[in-house]
Amino acid sequence: MIAYASRTGNVRYVVSKIKAETIEIVEGLKVDKPFLLITYTDGLGDIPVKVTRFLESNGSLCKGVVVSGNSNFGHRVFGGAGDKVAALYRIPLVRKLDLRGYQADYEAIQQFYEKRVIG
Repeated sequence: MIAYASRTGNVRYVVSKIKAETIEIVEGLKVDKPFLLITYTDGLGDIPVKVTRFLESNGSLCKGVVVSGNSNFGHRVFGGAGDKVAALYRIPLVRKLDLRGYQADYEAIQQFYEKRVIG
């Protein structure tokens, strides 16, 4: 399963390119199977609050993280939410996407998902 959070639609677009069961993160969501997290970056490299709350209850099932960001904000903060989630939960940072990313990104995400989440 892919659990995702999208604010501007970029992450929702990326998720539409992956062949997988998906669920959008909402307040109070509980899952009972392994998932790949796809999220946006908030502020200057921060994890969105709703993603933090979701991971507090479900983080043990997270197998990897993909993050969308905007490289115009600079390398230091680009996709910072992904770096932080990966470090906090000791999971792979699968991909940092500049906004919606590219076809090669979707293929890499699909491969990771098939091997490490549903494998």
